[in-house]
Amino acid sequence: MAVIALAGCSGAPGVTTSALALLLSWPLAPGRRLVLAECDPDGGAVLHGLLQGTLGDRYGLRNLSVAARQGDLGDAFWRQLIDLSGEDGAQDAPRDRLLLPGLSDSSQAASLEPVWKALGVIFRGIDAEHGHDVLIDLGRTGAFGACGVLAEQADAVLVVVRNTLRCLQAAQGRVRALLERVGDVGLVVIGEGPYPAGEVQRVLQVPVVASLPYTPKDARVLSDGAEQPRHFTRSPLMKAARTSGTLLMQHAALRRARLDPAGRHGAGHGVNRAW
Repeated sequence: MAVIALAGCSGAPGVTTSALALLLSWPLAPGRRLVLAECDPDGGAVLHGLLQGTLGDRYGLRNLSVAARQGDLGDAFWRQLIDLSGEDGAQDAPRDRLLLPGLSDSSQAASLEPVWKALGVIFRGIDAEHGHDVLIDLGRTGAFGACGVLAEQADAVLVVVRNTLRCLQAAQGRVRALLERVGDVGLVVIGEGPYPAGEVQRVLQVPVVASLPYTPKDARVLSDGAEQPRHFTRSPLMKAARTSGTLLMQHAALRRARLDPAGRHGAGHGVNRAW
């Protein structure tokens, strides 16, 4: 059980696509759930990407600023979640892979500045009280502004990078800034370029925790709602995402045990909602 934040860097798109692949492939034991919260202050991509605008703007992070002012943030959070666990709205879907869609416009981010810390409390409560996992998509800039508090409160922070020279150069400054803010970070490498994991680690001075293949055709299913090919769930991208989910959980558990050996972190946050 963990709260894991994913961050990106300039010139290295792929955080949301990676997060969606993880959401749909995450190894879940019976009774466990995963929530993916799209907290990119530059705006979300899933409602008009993977979901192709079919739900309009009825759901999403932007609705929580009003709820917070009305003292209804806890309940409102659950009402904004979309179930991605089943196909075509099947009634028997397990509701174990849930999405909080992001902002529809970056101009909405200012209204959420008082909300980020409270969201962090909710995420910790989901983990501590229900034993479920939370993925936070911080996009390219979210780990460094007001919503960077979500990175500070996470069990682990992973920077998504592509192993090209351009992307690795762009990642150096972001990784250093994150190290100063949260203490330590790991990497999720998208294998587009020629540099092996060992070279990526040497350049960025942080460990590679997991890797995903660079498969544009499969990625477009998640990023743009492209037609899903046969056996998509068994594609290299989704198989690697399942393995990566296990590695990310192990990484988060080790970091939590190191920083909080008594297991006090996350206790007593009080998320008053039954699943």
